[in-house]
Amino acid sequence: MSKLDQVLNLDPSIELRFKGPFTDVVTSELTLSNPTDKRVCFKVKTTAPKKYCVRPNSGIIEPGTFVKVAVMLQPFDYDPHEKNKHKFMVQTMFAPSGPIDSVENLWKEASAESLMDSKLRCVFEMPPDAAQGGNSDPELRKALDDCRRLQADVNNLRQENASLKDSETRLRKVAMSETVSSARPAHDMAQAQAQANQIPPVVLLIAALLLGLFIGKFIL
Repeated sequence: MSKLDQVLNLDPSIELRFKGPFTDVVTSELTLSNPTDKRVCFKVKTTAPKKYCVRPNSGIIEPGTFVKVAVMLQPFDYDPHEKNKHKFMVQTMFAPSGPIDSVENLWKEASAESLMDSKLRCVFEMPPDAAQGGNSDPELRKALDDCRRLQADVNNLRQENASLKDSETRLRKVAMSETVSSARPAHDMAQAQAQANQIPPVVLLIAALLLGLFIGKFIL
């Protein structure tokens, strides 16, 4: 048995469009119209239930009336390079003419041959300015450019300051090394002089007597 054609009129009939930016909830409206003389049960399903909130997501449409369904896309980080595969399906069936105790039970007991469905794909749209990463307000755009230039200047100053600190450290090390080198000969002379001053006077007297005897021997 062939599948039944959808009896409801859907508007839009092919795709649900959501306009960004997606930093807040974005709502797309779907209208379900019943042109028949029978009551129709409907149910709205999606391949991404955690991403959307649908109100109402099910119900009964009386003959010749319609229902507006709000499809609310939850905030998310939009990536234009990511392929969107979200889809919706509107599933329907004719409701019995008598009283209905439980719509949920109707769906559970419905046969596959009595079900009708329509599929819609989701389309995400970004405003032209947002898609280009720009802004339509010239003053705001100029302010953003000034902020970027100021940030770049600050970064350059930080780099120059770090370079100056490195140079200063190297110069200090060189100056300390030269000071130590020039001070070493004077230190050695002072140490020798201190050692000479520490020779006892008796030793000096004996050395003088021996030197005098040595010289006198050669003279005689």
